[in-house]
Parts: sequence; structure tokens; C-alpha cells
Amino acid sequence: MDTLVVSDDKSKLDIVRIHHFLTTQSTWAKGIPLATVEKSIEHSVCIGAYLDELQVGFCRIITDQATFANLVDVVVWPEFRGQGISRRLMEAVSAHPSIQGVRRFTLATFDAHGLYQKYGFTSLNKPQTFMEIYRPDIYADAQ
Repeated sequence: MDTLVVSDDKSKLDIVRIHHFLTTQSTWAKGIPLATVEKSIEHSVCIGAYLDELQVGFCRIITDQATFANLVDVVVWPEFRGQGISRRLMEAVSAHPSIQGVRRFTLATFDAHGLYQKYGFTSLNKPQTFMEIYRPDIYADAQ
């Protein structure tokens, strides 16, 4: 895939396209308001994948760039899957300066464990030490 460009330049992001995918096709952010997507992008490291200027992939890293990072919203649009785009996104994530040296880098996945294991992710070392506040209906409540 020689024409694929992967970049952390936020000015290249197609935020409307990202929002549309997240709110209509994702399993984790259905109904998310556009303003929430915009704010999440503003406060994250974002990596996009582009074919001839069309955005075909996206992910965000939430990080303090010193001790902790969390990978979220990893997306490859369905019509572009199976072309190595997720691999290229993960290579860019792994090499990104914002996560170099962080002690803990986390993510949550429903069905892509094999992909992330190739980049060093494992099950939680001490799952009993993790807690969360989870509000699955928060986007429905915002409407």
C-alpha cells in the first residue's frame, strides 16, 4: 500500500467523517455528539491514515506523554479493511514520540486482540487493581 499516508497532523483529519463512523458504525460510541468528538480530538494525539487525501483510518492516544497512555477509537473504514491499514496505524502509534517512555499503555478491544498483541499489548497484569466508572448510556443522555 504505497499510496497510504499516515500522519499525526490534526489539520488533515476529516472530523465529520470520524464522527459519522463513531456515531453510526462503532460499537463503543453510538450517538456521540459531534462536539464531544471535536473536544476529544483537541485533547488527544491523533493519527490518521489517508489514501489520495481520503481518510480511511483513525486512532487517538490519550496521554500525559510521560507516564500513561490509552489507545482509543481505532478505526479503519469497512471498505478499506484487509489492506494493512490497521498495521500501519499501529506502527505509527508504536513509534509516536508521545508514548515513548510511558510506564503503562492501555487499550480496550472487543475482537482485535491478535492485532494488538503484535505490538506488545497483553492482558492486564493485575486486573484486580483496575477500577472504572462506566456510563454506557452517556451519549444517549446528552441528546
